[in-house]
Amino acid sequence: MKKTLFKRILVGFAFSPNLKANIFTSLRLANSLEAELFFIHVGKKTPVKEKTFEEILKDSPVQSKFTKVLWKEGDPIPTILKMCEKNKIDLLLLGAVQRENVLKFYVGSIARKITRKASCSVLLLIKPSIQEVPSKHVVVNAINEPNTEKTIRSAFEFSFLMNIPNVTLVGEISQSKVSMTADDDESLKKITEIKEGIETEEKNRYDDILLNIPESLKKNKKIQSQSIFGARGYSIGHYARVVRADLLVLNSEENRSSFLSRIFPKDLEHILSELPTDVLIIKNRKS
Repeated sequence: MKKTLFKRILVGFAFSPNLKANIFTSLRLANSLEAELFFIHVGKKTPVKEKTFEEILKDSPVQSKFTKVLWKEGDPIPTILKMCEKNKIDLLLLGAVQRENVLKFYVGSIARKITRKASCSVLLLIKPSIQEVPSKHVVVNAINEPNTEKTIRSAFEFSFLMNIPNVTLVGEISQSKVSMTADDDESLKKITEIKEGIETEEKNRYDDILLNIPESLKKNKKIQSQSIFGARGYSIGHYARVVRADLLVLNSEENRSSFLSRIFPKDLEHILSELPTDVLIIKNRKS
């Protein structure tokens, strides 16, 4: 039985060479998630732009059950945020391709500011495609934070709806937890024992979380877990790149004052400065 993860999706788009890939990818996503789809262009609406967009939209072999196009002029940041609130958006999708000008527009400073203030989850899409390319691997930030379990469940629901077969939980562990210096064999042995103990504790924590994930969401999936000692944000981004993950899912912590601080400023800066793959930042709304 399908779950309802995101009911309403808003897609920010620009008239770049990648427009068709962004539209097609958004339609496939909305179809798989059974969501209503809103497109927004912040800029002047012209007959040429409207015709171009409508032709691409009609050309897609996949359609969503509900599609609406919004044309707004003004500052992109407050305009997009306002449309998210007004249309009760659950997921904001900002699409771009690396090394393309639109990347600087949507995944540069504007995306940082939007992500900082967004009241909904955000998907940064760097690999849109006209032809469907099935995703194979999701990496989930399993850091020990209050809302991590909700985020992991959301990642499983997303991977279930998108038919993604591999899910890896990755917990970043600060090097400060191993404060000793390996000056000799004895200290090296002690450090190794400390790390192994921490890794065992983390593995038990992952297993406990997985017990609470419905079996229907775990069926036919290869599930792994990995603990990494290193700088937060950088470490998981590097891991996602090395294993060639198709999606990196990040946690947000509800008890901090701003969206950016919930996932830690340095973490987000590392991820956004060198996007390793598509990135989904889960905003866990209060029920």
